[in-house]
Amino acid sequence: MFQRTLWVSLTQVFRSIALVLLPTSFLALLAWATAGSSSANTSDPMRAALWIWLGAHHIPFHVELPPAGQSGLMTYLPIGALLLPFFAIRSSFSRVTDEIEVGEHALPPARIIFSTLYAGIATLLAWVSSTNGVQPIIYFVPVVTGIGAWLVTSTVRPRSRRRLNESTEIAKRVIALGMGFASLALGISLFSNLSAVQNLATVLQPGFLGGILLFLINLAYLPNAIVATLAYFAGPGFAVGAHTLVSPWSYSADQIPALPILGAMPASRHPLVLICSILFVAMGAVLYNWTISQDSRTLVGSYLRILFMVAGISLLASGSLLTPAMSAVGVSVWKLTLAIGLELGVGIVLAMGLPRLLALGGKR
Repeated sequence: MFQRTLWVSLTQVFRSIALVLLPTSFLALLAWATAGSSSANTSDPMRAALWIWLGAHHIPFHVELPPAGQSGLMTYLPIGALLLPFFAIRSSFSRVTDEIEVGEHALPPARIIFSTLYAGIATLLAWVSSTNGVQPIIYFVPVVTGIGAWLVTSTVRPRSRRRLNESTEIAKRVIALGMGFASLALGISLFSNLSAVQNLATVLQPGFLGGILLFLINLAYLPNAIVATLAYFAGPGFAVGAHTLVSPWSYSADQIPALPILGAMPASRHPLVLICSILFVAMGAVLYNWTISQDSRTLVGSYLRILFMVAGISLLASGSLLTPAMSAVGVSVWKLTLAIGLELGVGIVLAMGLPRLLALGGKR
């Protein structure tokens, strides 16, 4: 049974890698062929495809920037790209469970085998793709890919256990409310600042194929922008470089990267936007109402899970973008988590206390 599980898991690990790596290899080869370079060789697009594949897993890179050889880190990676390995791993592990008919008791060992094989192959690919100029940070690879593969495979459950913990379900709904509001606000901002978006795209002059690639990059970074929008309305704001801050109460960003999606950024401070933090307070009241019919452990569990999810999303939506001037991009993990926690907490306290105060006032 172990040998069969090992063999099927290995073949499906290769399948999940190929599902993402082959399309990115095609795009990298096409971009390399159209760009042209007198010093390039055919191994360059293959390495680029591996870097894209690793970047889709949020593996950080150490980069030596020409011509001076200035070192930098690439840790601000697109959240949207995570969907590619997510669906590839989930689809492949579902095949593992179908082929060997894994029962509920055998799922954890199968996940361990699959995740270990995936992490091992990812580490090997990271080592093979390393160059003097671009180096995936190797010790991150087995940790990130191993834990990530384990988390993704945990979403594959027997039909009898499809329902998640109640606190987790409620936390997901609250996070979805916040992200939905931020998405709507970002969409309105993009459409109201189309001229700025077009100007940023024009500056790059990407051409036809470059325009397609630029669109895909902006699409992949769209969830990062949504998280930044969430942080803006919650109060802490976000950064677009070292010593910068874009928030309702402060604006210090003289220059921004030439990424068209950043055209949705506000151009100055808008203190009145802080009124929108009431929405997060209202979400705390909604959280209390969703758990009022259950015990207090469900409320506390949901609240703590929300903070954990916010911290995780914030970590994915922050990092460094190559140069020292762009060493801080995205949201602050602790500031956004603290702000959301306080605002939700105020909403919970108000939802618990107001009805009692009104009842006491009515008796008098």
